[in-house]
Amino acid sequence: MLYWLMKHVFLGPLLKLFFRPSIEGEENVPATGGALLASNHLAVADSFFLPLMLKRRVTFPAKLEYFTQPGIKGRFKKWFFTGMGQIPIDRSGGAAAQAALDTGVRLLGEGHLLGIYPEGTRSPDGRLYKGKTGLARMVLESRVPVVPVAMFDTDKANPIGSKMWRPRKIRIKIGKPMDFSRYEGLSGDRFVERSITDEIMYALMELSGQEYVDMYAAKAKELLAAQDAGEPAALPTQQRHAADDADRIPETEAG
Repeated sequence: MLYWLMKHVFLGPLLKLFFRPSIEGEENVPATGGALLASNHLAVADSFFLPLMLKRRVTFPAKLEYFTQPGIKGRFKKWFFTGMGQIPIDRSGGAAAQAALDTGVRLLGEGHLLGIYPEGTRSPDGRLYKGKTGLARMVLESRVPVVPVAMFDTDKANPIGSKMWRPRKIRIKIGKPMDFSRYEGLSGDRFVERSITDEIMYALMELSGQEYVDMYAAKAKELLAAQDAGEPAALPTQQRHAADDADRIPETEAG
């Protein structure tokens, strides 16, 4: 009920009024059953406009911190993100990351439409970054189709660090479902998982027209932060490996 009210009564009409969102290819989203929506990630606004424009309910994994902050503000955030169809995901360690993947597989098995950002975090500069392989593991274990989604101009409506959104026409483009049944039974094979992830990222690159960067977005953010602080551009080897292996399951980021 809360999801319906947010979409059709409280938030949805305002978003449509000020941002005039349009969608192309909605017929590519399966009408029933579990499916993964793999989207590029330009802004926090992505997680608002995609559910708004689809007939089916979309569930997104989100940072656990959005649901656990104390006080009135914390309770409001929990109410709001729950109303937007987001579920808390704890990714603080290896066991938590596996639990997050298991949650995604369970939701898909229950027939949910699960929204995922393969890059793991927002693009720091509008380019498309290397995908996390947690997406591929969920695909292999749940055996559902992957539907590529390209968001356009959400980063202009909701720039990084902005507290107020700026009216701007938003576009969404949805590609044909991708079938990876040929890899059935190969979950846990890192080479297969990387191949599937790269295939999905290539589809996103073609759909969005973004320049592709063979680097994790989280790593790019660290490099940019280091440059801004006047530190050496390269990360220490140990830190680079940690950045590469972290965040196997993407999330919704509002920072």
